[in-house]
Amino acid sequence: MKAGSIVTLGISGVVVLGAALWGLPQYGVWQQELAGRAELVRAEQNRRIAVLEAQARLEAEELNAAAEVARAHGVAEANAIVAEGLGGPEGYLRYLWIQSLGENGQDVIYIPTEAGLPILEATRHVAQ
Repeated sequence: MKAGSIVTLGISGVVVLGAALWGLPQYGVWQQELAGRAELVRAEQNRRIAVLEAQARLEAEELNAAAEVARAHGVAEANAIVAEGLGGPEGYLRYLWIQSLGENGQDVIYIPTEAGLPILEATRHVAQ
């Protein structure tokens, strides 16, 4: 080999080494910047998802509340119609009481008498 080609090869090596020493830290900075941007975009997307989920839950709760109010209005209207058909609130309460008598499964029923007090069977289980 000639001395000029060795010098050229040495200079080329020094230039490549210098470029690598300068370029590798720059590449690390660039790579970290891209990773940071990706993390920021990911965090923004997760925040948007959380906000949309919260809005969906809020809308669902509002619709459930509206449905519950509509159901309550329907029940109140139905109760008013039945009460009117039975002669007013007292008749409706008496009807509900009679309906509940068949559902309790008891053998003994105490019927209120004067002043709403039942006649108790004080001697029912007394041995004779």
